[in-house]
Amino acid sequence: MFFGDVYEPVYLFMERGGDVLYAIFGLIFLLWLFVLERAAYFVFSHRRAMQEALREWESRAERQSWNAHQIRQDLITGLRSSLETNMPTIKMLIGMAPLFGLLGTVTGMIEVFDVMAFFGNGSPKAMASGISKATIPTMAGMVGALTGVFAQSLLERYIKREKVRIEDRLNFDH
Repeated sequence: MFFGDVYEPVYLFMERGGDVLYAIFGLIFLLWLFVLERAAYFVFSHRRAMQEALREWESRAERQSWNAHQIRQDLITGLRSSLETNMPTIKMLIGMAPLFGLLGTVTGMIEVFDVMAFFGNGSPKAMASGISKATIPTMAGMVGALTGVFAQSLLERYIKREKVRIEDRLNFDH
């Protein structure tokens, strides 16, 4: 019965928020899909890519020539590029979440004005649906953006740390 206990409040929330709330839900779902993809890359693939780059660099007999510097730079650039994959998409989705919330606000207010035109402005009960369709998407868009900003800052901090680590590990001295 757990599913039924969760389903009804979520369904009511989505209905009160209107159609735009489904778009916000999809946007936040995509955002977290990309965030989890980055986390999975860091946990499962980055370490292996780093070891392969180190193995390639350390297998070189000499590391001081111009060619060696270019190979090192290519290895570093490849690792950095892999670290930053999908980060622009994550930033874009974070920026879109409040805008979708604003779209919900506008569509909800249009509904309020339609009710006011039909019933007059003396019916707060009739306007309640439009007001909830104006406020719930705004809140959902902001909450989605805030959680995304938090995740993005964690990912960016990790990427920054790893960039320094890559430079340190692929040194010229060995």
